[in-house]
Amino acid sequence: MAVDLYAGIPVSDYPAALIWYQRLFGSPPTFIASDTEAVWELAEHRSVVLEHRPERAGNAVLTIFVDDFDTRLDRIADRGIEPSVRETYPNGVRHATYHDSEGNEISFGGAPR
Repeated sequence: MAVDLYAGIPVSDYPAALIWYQRLFGSPPTFIASDTEAVWELAEHRSVVLEHRPERAGNAVLTIFVDDFDTRLDRIADRGIEPSVRETYPNGVRHATYHDSEGNEISFGGAPR
């Protein structure tokens, strides 16, 4: 079964959020869909969209699992962003949560070491 994902992050201050998410993801968007939408393709057919939607701003909750958890968090820190929460679950899975200025919650998860 094929799976595609297009997960949205609603914001009220699109220009400021665009800068922050470029720092979080470490690159400019893969493409700009419109004047109010920027898209990062994280993997084939798996994208995150930043969208100017003030009425829904601050309510996103996303977790992205990655193979390079420690390296990714180090690179994000090098770009000046630290996680709000960093934890390891009893089963060894690691999890780091970042919050943008509007309260959206973007997390990265990683397998046990």
